[in-house]
Amino acid sequence: MKDDYIPLPDEKMEQNQKVIFAAKIEQHNEMDAGYIAFPYDVQELYGVKGQVKVKALLDGKVLYRGSLANMGTGCHRLGMTKAIRKELNKTFGDMVDVEIEKDREERVVELPEDVIPLLEANPEAKAYFEKLSYTNRKEYIVWIESAKKAETRTQRLTLFIEKLNQHKKYSDK
Repeated sequence: MKDDYIPLPDEKMEQNQKVIFAAKIEQHNEMDAGYIAFPYDVQELYGVKGQVKVKALLDGKVLYRGSLANMGTGCHRLGMTKAIRKELNKTFGDMVDVEIEKDREERVVELPEDVIPLLEANPEAKAYFEKLSYTNRKEYIVWIESAKKAETRTQRLTLFIEKLNQHKKYSDK
């Protein structure tokens, strides 16, 4: 760990200051969901108690934009998706080198060409979609884009508008 990257306890993080550490990939309960524990006090470093949007460089090769979040555990955690674990070729119990900095860039979800007119034609769905968090908007678009067949994509677009009109997130049943 490099001392010049770790702020003094009474300082707030400077704009581009990075925190570097190694952490073990933990498994969340019995699920195929992973996380790493952030070993520092978020309030001391960033001046907030809640979520902190961050950019994380993992093992010097995988860039991930996520949030440090306290899930009622007493410390903040950074999620490690299955896709990231696969890209790192690591799993639960493995160590990962982490470089974190506060993410100050706006998070924008690029809408596919066939989604834009669909939202324009459904103002209530569009209004709800625009109120969703970045993550919830992204989940919908990734789901639509991951369809392999045209008919599957068409079905997902229909369901997308139906769920939005019912004020449901992608993860809602």
